[in-house]
Amino acid sequence: MKRTDPDVERELVALARAFAENEIRPVAPHHDATEAFPAEVIRKAAAVGLTSFDLPEAYGGGGIDSVRTACLIGEELSWGDAPIGSLIGSGSFFAHPLAQLGTEEQRRRWIPPLCTDDPPMTALAITEPGAGSDAAAITTTATKVDGGYVLNGQKTWASGAPIARYYLVYATVAPGTRAKGITSFVVESDDDGFTRGEKLPKLGSRCYPTGELFFADCFVPDDRRIGEEGQGFYGVMRAFDSSRVTLAANSIGIGRAALEYAIDYATQREAFGKKIHEFQAVSFRLVDAKMALDQARLMTLHAADLADAGEPFSTEASMAKLAASEAAWRAADAAVMTLGSYGYSREYPVEKWLRDAKLEQIYEGTSDIQRLIIARSMFPHER
Repeated sequence: MKRTDPDVERELVALARAFAENEIRPVAPHHDATEAFPAEVIRKAAAVGLTSFDLPEAYGGGGIDSVRTACLIGEELSWGDAPIGSLIGSGSFFAHPLAQLGTEEQRRRWIPPLCTDDPPMTALAITEPGAGSDAAAITTTATKVDGGYVLNGQKTWASGAPIARYYLVYATVAPGTRAKGITSFVVESDDDGFTRGEKLPKLGSRCYPTGELFFADCFVPDDRRIGEEGQGFYGVMRAFDSSRVTLAANSIGIGRAALEYAIDYATQREAFGKKIHEFQAVSFRLVDAKMALDQARLMTLHAADLADAGEPFSTEASMAKLAASEAAWRAADAAVMTLGSYGYSREYPVEKWLRDAKLEQIYEGTSDIQRLIIARSMFPHER
């Protein structure tokens, strides 16, 4: 069982909570309105270890490998602001597949920079214009040549794409074989044949830049291939299992923030001579949101505990992400309804939580895909 010492875990969660309140929340509205990248906040988070607490100690990280602990920290950071919290943890999405499949030389080359006080931005490049939920349909090719591979293709909706220094790119070495040929490679921002597209405009998560990537005869040497040929799909699916659990925790952070604000507002706002929380239409809506969030948190921690125990948890990860993302949307929607017209105004924070919550239902597998995964586990003999 991968369990963090309880005292250490409490200290880390308290650190994340204080950082969210003092460093993230005061600047989050500015970064949402301007879409400016929160570089200074990321550096402050790195200085106190929040960007690398879950990276291997051997390479300069905090050495915390408990998914449960990562969930508790992630919830606090997303309570502060979901896109900034995701940016703080973004290095892990690059480093974990590298740590699992990479060589010792590769790990020592790319993980230590992520553990410094000024970590480089990283990005995963999986999604393509014709390959979103169906990740096995990737058509970006990696053709073997003397000394390495030549990449050709296009990626889209890559978080961090416009500003990253290192990219973990998934391409196929055997077109037409779907998952069997998918292999991962590290591409660096100054590689020949590699270009970045413009930042994509988004409904929410505005300060976390997302964009397209283009590969035109982009050569990467053999030592940039991560794992063996054909291991990429296995690696990314394994990474998705863990990340879906931590993303569920992020969703809960959004929902908790929205619910707390709505409760405070309902306690102060008066209508028809009494506080609006005294109307069942208001209080019951918030009760339902709280129940959904608390249920989702229990499901998330259950999936995390299974992961930490080394037990199968793919289905539970999908259940946690589905439940948490839906609960976050429900809580944010309840907050907007509780504030009425003020909830629709950008002068109040609840409309932002609603916009950010919508992304939680889409990325790393939409709610429909999570239902499909769960359904397949329920009827295994029909496959």
